[in-house]
Amino acid sequence: MSIPVGPQPSFYDQIGGHETFVRLVDAFYRDVADDPVLRPMYPEEDLGPAKERLTLFLEQYWGGPTTYSEQRGHPRLRMRHNPFKVNPDARDRWLAHMRTAVDELGLPPLQEETLWNYLERAAFAMVNTFEE
Repeated sequence: MSIPVGPQPSFYDQIGGHETFVRLVDAFYRDVADDPVLRPMYPEEDLGPAKERLTLFLEQYWGGPTTYSEQRGHPRLRMRHNPFKVNPDARDRWLAHMRTAVDELGLPPLQEETLWNYLERAAFAMVNTFEE
């Protein structure tokens, strides 16, 4: 007797879908709002548009809706971050705020590690200068 195997749920679905990504991004930007290095990288007075972009990007990356690409095209992360001075200090601050946000989600260890590994790789890939 064989057990039918259907499509596996996406990582997006496994960790709770839209609500989980909203919680992650809200917690992240809560800390970014007061960061003297990162906050100036967001020219908008209101961080709402940045929150929406990051939420849509992460949702799409992890198998959720493709709204990000429909609205903004290919992510082109390095190109989009190129106008900003992303040095190791900025990367480390970004990671510290994201670490706090990931921890607040309380994900099971394997899912937490999967998410964190991606975020860490992405942060290191965005470094575009070693100038202070």
